[in-house]
Amino acid sequence: MIALYPRGSEEPFDALEAVAAEDRTPRTSRPWVLANMIASADGATAIEGVSGPLGGPADLEMFTALRAVCDAILVGASTVREEDYRPPSGGPAEARAARSARGQATRPQLVVVTASLSLDVDQRLFADPEYRPIIATVAAAPSERRRALEDVAEVIECGTDQVDLGRVIDELGHRGARTVLAEGGPSLNAQLIADDLIDEWNLTVSPILAAGSSRRPAHGPQVPHPVAPMSLSRVWQADELLFCRWVRA
Repeated sequence: MIALYPRGSEEPFDALEAVAAEDRTPRTSRPWVLANMIASADGATAIEGVSGPLGGPADLEMFTALRAVCDAILVGASTVREEDYRPPSGGPAEARAARSARGQATRPQLVVVTASLSLDVDQRLFADPEYRPIIATVAAAPSERRRALEDVAEVIECGTDQVDLGRVIDELGHRGARTVLAEGGPSLNAQLIADDLIDEWNLTVSPILAAGSSRRPAHGPQVPHPVAPMSLSRVWQADELLFCRWVRA
């Protein structure tokens, strides 16, 4: 990894340490919310339904570095299914040691957002009996699915018919989270933007032209009100990928 902006340098550095050194002090009583997405140079977020072909070792390094600093990971049920999520590991040994030194849990808490509870208890996400993810759903969710999922996860209500992401973030804050990493998909990101909840936007730009019908990194109804402007914080490069970070201005 090398830095291009704001101060360019040909001296390579470790993303794990550099990401951990970035300031993510919450600006309000709620946790700091950072999003992380990858897109092709022409804006596609997936190839044949998954994001893996867009990245590579450098993108995995950034993915690991961002997960290493967060207290919780927020993700939509569609992304969990499409990307075949598993419980987070907490990263390499040095990342876990740094988490402990900061007073964080060894592994971040994974939180799945789904109003319909469209998850299968046999998914890899629920394969570790020592790790229970949180499922944020609504009061109107199907009761049979809820009972099945309560055997493998903690199910919380955050809304009546639609998951209220502000309530989810607040609940995580009450549980001690200071940083929440949103990993998509695009519909979840769009809702976070509409609710003005994003403090930091990380976008990896892949040197691939994908075309196709893939959605944008945030895809949903037009936001009916101006959102907070973002300021470009840094641009890093590795393996022809660009790693861009914007924060609230």
